[in-house]
Amino acid sequence: MMPIITLTSDFGTKDYFIGAIKGHIYTELPEAKIVDISHKISPFSINETAYIIKNAYYHFPKGSIHVLAVDAEYSTENKPIAMLLDGHYFICANNGVMSLITANFNPEKVIEINISNTKNTYFLFNFINAACHLARGGKLNLIGKNLSTIKTIQELKPFVNLEKNKIIGNILYIDNFGNAISNIDKKIFDAIGKGRNFEIKTRHYTFTKIYKKYNDIVDFKIPENQRRNDGKRLLLFNSDNYLEVAVYRSNLESVGGASTLLSLKYRDTLTVNFLKKK
Repeated sequence: MMPIITLTSDFGTKDYFIGAIKGHIYTELPEAKIVDISHKISPFSINETAYIIKNAYYHFPKGSIHVLAVDAEYSTENKPIAMLLDGHYFICANNGVMSLITANFNPEKVIEINISNTKNTYFLFNFINAACHLARGGKLNLIGKNLSTIKTIQELKPFVNLEKNKIIGNILYIDNFGNAISNIDKKIFDAIGKGRNFEIKTRHYTFTKIYKKYNDIVDFKIPENQRRNDGKRLLLFNSDNYLEVAVYRSNLESVGGASTLLSLKYRDTLTVNFLKKK
């Protein structure tokens, strides 16, 4: 069965770039299976790309090929690479993005892509040809040379104080609804909190409760026409178990979202203070 090729980029949907990429793939491989993950990554945002990919790729079958066209323009400092990791192939620029994705796995193989071409000057040619080569069942070592190291960048990590009563995290990602997702996951929250009560402070608001899902904030005993829940602030652990600041039924075009109503943006601080047990 033909492996899936996924596409992720910061190209947006206004221009022709995504169509051109798909056209190149179908020209090389008419039977290709292409899935778009996202084309609305903030321009050149490596951290945003890493967040989306590491929470999306494992939903695909092993052997899938993930093309990451973010900050991908070729230069002597930004060469194309391909990696086999956790049974998946990743094709991207050597710009540090994979160092944020490989935190929990050791790559099985990494190569610097070197596919000679004299006819096609499209800047993602190497990405496309490498993806098609792998989709046909080709080996990594036939399209480049081995790399022992890749470029690394520092990932934002939560800070825990010596007294083990405080976690200081950062907003990693703002989603389409304006929800602000932090780098504090449920594992570290539970390990440090040990069931204690807490206060969680953002820029303009303090929370004392974490919901299990968005609509837990709704009292369904109240008639629907009397509820006033839209726009209410809440905290929850999202589907990937990251602590998220949200607004119920948020809409950035009407009621707003956590990012607008609470003035939250990428890298902003979120502080968890665990309280002494009485």
